[in-house]
Amino acid sequence: MATVDVALVLAVDSSGSISDEDLALQFHGYADAVTSEAFLNAVRSGPCGQIAITFVAWSSANRQEQVVPWTLLDGMSVARKFASALIHPPGLIPGYTSISGAIDFSVRLLAQCKFDPVRQVIDVSGDGTNNDGRTIIDARDAAIADGITINGLPIIGREPNIAGYYAENVVGGPAAFITVAKDIASFHSAVLQKLVAEIA
Repeated sequence: MATVDVALVLAVDSSGSISDEDLALQFHGYADAVTSEAFLNAVRSGPCGQIAITFVAWSSANRQEQVVPWTLLDGMSVARKFASALIHPPGLIPGYTSISGAIDFSVRLLAQCKFDPVRQVIDVSGDGTNNDGRTIIDARDAAIADGITINGLPIIGREPNIAGYYAENVVGGPAAFITVAKDIASFHSAVLQKLVAEIA
């Protein structure tokens, strides 16, 4: 079993609050970020020089899709293959906004990961508050109890106070943090900043 510096779940809000255009922008933002030199340099700088990464789209409590399976990422070649799966998003997943469901699903994926991570991180991005499934606090605290860090990338738009909501209710665990996207247009730079911080 390969040891990796971090096992990272990228969990992206694909619910009805996100337009098709904005969903595509989110996916392209992640695709660009994982193939950037800044991100790859961060990956190479770790003791293991490699990470495990997967990508999840989510909406309601019982609606999550693992868009890209667990991938051992150690350089540009693999990063490009990972990114290519994000160029054509699978489409919106109609439903409510269940951040708790996304966290619970991500925890299960981490348990199934075939690599041996030094750290486990769930990276949640979205523009709305939890309105389906169990309480966000219960899901967050259960993940933290398993030694998992949850970081947040709130997108300010329809809910102006979403950054504060993420800070108080979503993120947690060792060295947890949020990176705020002031709008969907600034999502790309926010994603890159956040991924580099998570890996470095």
